[in-house]
Amino acid sequence: MRKSAKFSPEVQERAVRLVLEHQSEHGSQWAAIGSVAGKIGCTSETLRRWVRQAERDQGKRPGPTTSETERIKSLEREVRELRQANEILRKASAYFAHVNGQLN
Repeated sequence: MRKSAKFSPEVQERAVRLVLEHQSEHGSQWAAIGSVAGKIGCTSETLRRWVRQAERDQGKRPGPTTSETERIKSLEREVRELRQANEILRKASAYFAHVNGQLN
């Protein structure tokens, strides 16, 4: 998946705020997203994702908030690291059991 140019959090927040404040002036939220996206130079899909996440963070839409998503990623990273450490320990234990068996 290709990542596009990064936008600062300030630009993202401003774009989302513009969509939410001006959606009543458009026929739909999607129309407002298209209008604002063209002005800030991002794709409509990118801005739609920002708006959806902001709505989740504000409790207006179901789904994980930004902080919950960050916590999940952190826990997944920790699980991955623990599994790697367990695999190393399992192999070391098997190696030393083998070496100890040869010495006796």
